[in-house]
Amino acid sequence: MPNAERIQDRIEGAKGFIFDMDGTLALGDAASGGHVALPGAVALLERIKDRGTPVRVLTNGTAKPPAAYAASLRDAGFDLADEEMMTPSTVAAAWLAAHGVSRVRVLGNAGTAAPLLEAGIEVIAPSAPARDVEAVYTGWHRDFCFHDLEAAVRDIWAGARAVTASHVPFFATREGRGLGTAFPMNVVIRAWTGKRPKVLGKPSRECFFTALSLMGLPRSAAAEVVVVGDDPQLETRMANSVGAISVGVATGLVGLGEMRALGPAERPLLALESVADLLD
Repeated sequence: MPNAERIQDRIEGAKGFIFDMDGTLALGDAASGGHVALPGAVALLERIKDRGTPVRVLTNGTAKPPAAYAASLRDAGFDLADEEMMTPSTVAAAWLAAHGVSRVRVLGNAGTAAPLLEAGIEVIAPSAPARDVEAVYTGWHRDFCFHDLEAAVRDIWAGARAVTASHVPFFATREGRGLGTAFPMNVVIRAWTGKRPKVLGKPSRECFFTALSLMGLPRSAAAEVVVVGDDPQLETRMANSVGAISVGVATGLVGLGEMRALGPAERPLLALESVADLLD
């Protein structure tokens, strides 16, 4: 592991920052309601932006469109433009379009589907009758039922790709661990089709490089980008897989001691109590 001074130099010279939202910058409720800023987070984001360094806030949630999450963070005191907010559906829209996929069954709500619709992708409702579905995309869908899963499975049997926003069971909330909804749907889809849905949110490389592109940075700048998050399986794994600067904070799912004891794939270069420590 690089020494602390070397890590500090890399952070000070960073060309971009990618922040997780829940458990890192703010905490919301388990139903993805309003947010409350964590200590130091508003000031940190302001300082980075004052330096002219590009920023993206990247949540793994798809309960709302990116602009709605940005508005929630502005209500919590953050200076954040709509285009500086990303969800896995931001990544999915870019990835699906790049692969020529234009007809997608979305097992998710309006927030999950919004970026796909904005990209001109035809969205099919969870259990709507349809043929020639090219991909099945799972996201925030707390009302899913057997008919939705059956339609998705039959599409995949017929040749549709299986993709997902996320495949982690938990996320951080003010009430403790919230339950992710894509996770159980993905398990069922794999059990019946043998297909593991491709993750397009964190910790995928697709997610990281989409964020770089949206910040106007080339792929070669990966080692000069700081990724900050509370979940070693998501933000840290994503950053470490591309050689970025990984910073873990203990304001969400994992404590400092546990974070520092992890294996190299999930152990951050720098583990801190909170984002407030980055102000130093």
